[in-house]
Amino acid sequence: MSTTYEQLVAVIAKLHDADPELVRPEATFAELDVDSLTMVEISMRLERDLGIEVADNELRGDMTLDETVRLIDAKLDGLIGTPTTTGTTHSKG
Repeated sequence: MSTTYEQLVAVIAKLHDADPELVRPEATFAELDVDSLTMVEISMRLERDLGIEVADNELRGDMTLDETVRLIDAKLDGLIGTPTTTGTTHSKG
């Protein structure tokens, strides 16, 4: 498992009492019974812990943990801009 995945699972574990047997990369937030308020808290925790901006509407109940990890990794790599510049990629050079 990637470090990002482990960090995401740790954040979920701190903020939500999910059944550990259900926590797997292909699980969705909905399957883990993560409500919208907890998703906002997860977003804020990711911003604080990882230094990336995750808009509240970027996390959805139908997203898998793997999709969330890819979103986080893309933000960490600078491939996705802030919500006001979504869809903008940074070129080399």
